[in-house]
Amino acid sequence: MRIADVLRNKGSDVATVEAGASVAELLAALAGRNVGAMVVTGPGGITGIVSERDVVRGLHDRGGALLGAPVAEIMTSEVLTCTPRDSVDSLTVLMTERRIRHVPVLDDGRLVGIVSIGDVVKSRIDQLQNDHDQLAAYIAQG
Repeated sequence: MRIADVLRNKGSDVATVEAGASVAELLAALAGRNVGAMVVTGPGGITGIVSERDVVRGLHDRGGALLGAPVAEIMTSEVLTCTPRDSVDSLTVLMTERRIRHVPVLDDGRLVGIVSIGDVVKSRIDQLQNDHDQLAAYIAQG
């Protein structure tokens, strides 16, 4: 299964936030979109990724003053990406080894989706169910 298949099932909508937006604005957007992470954008395209965990860590370190700070101060700048042509298995390995939960999908440098660890797990469960159904049908034909 390819990342394109995951995006076909879940959609290609990607929540983004500007690097200069405040953390308070980020929190409102996360809650409004009901997502756990957003791709951070700037004039040159993707500049980072920011998650609820980043906010929690920032609040622990800086307290409530963090809410007025720009997202750029808490985002992860090193963004690992994949393409629609990558396999779900290879992305699973990347996410597990690097301990990341959200990976933006780029096609020819253009943001076309985002895949979460939940999407990866769901695709694996769907594949296992499909395999199970095919084996059951094969055995029933016996």
